[in-house]
Amino acid sequence: MDLSAKLPPMRPLATLLILLIALPVAAQDLLTPEEFDRYTRGKTLFYGQGGEIYGAEIYYENRRVTWSFLDGECKEGRWYAKGPLICFTYEDNPAPQCWSFLRRPTGLIARFENDPATTDLYEARDTGEALICPGPKVGV
Repeated sequence: MDLSAKLPPMRPLATLLILLIALPVAAQDLLTPEEFDRYTRGKTLFYGQGGEIYGAEIYYENRRVTWSFLDGECKEGRWYAKGPLICFTYEDNPAPQCWSFLRRPTGLIARFENDPATTDLYEARDTGEALICPGPKVGV
C-alpha cells in the first residue's frame, strides 16, 4: 500500500525545520579556539583510537606544541585557528592538519577534517606515561 499518496504535501517551513533538526549535534558542540586553548594549555594529552594509544601532544603557551606517536621521536609545531577548526603545522610538515574538537565528560574527541572519513581520536585517560623526546638520532 502506497502511503505517500495519503500524506499531505510538505510545506517549506516544515522542510526547513526537519533540516535544522537533522544538523549534526557535533557542529553545535565544537570547542572554540579560545576554549581549546584554555583546556589544553600546559597539559600533555594522550589520544587513543580503537582502544589503543595513538599518540600524545604537549600544549605550551603561545600555541606551541610537541607531538609524538610515542615512538621516541617528537615533532615541534604550532596550532592556529581557521574558523572553527584547529590547524597544526609541524617542523617536518608545513601543510596544515586541521581538526575539530568536541569536549565530552570523558575528555576531547578529535576529528581530522582533512579526511573526514578517518576514525575520530579520543582523549585517553592518564596513562602514567611520560612523553619522552630524546632528540634527533645521533650517529645514524
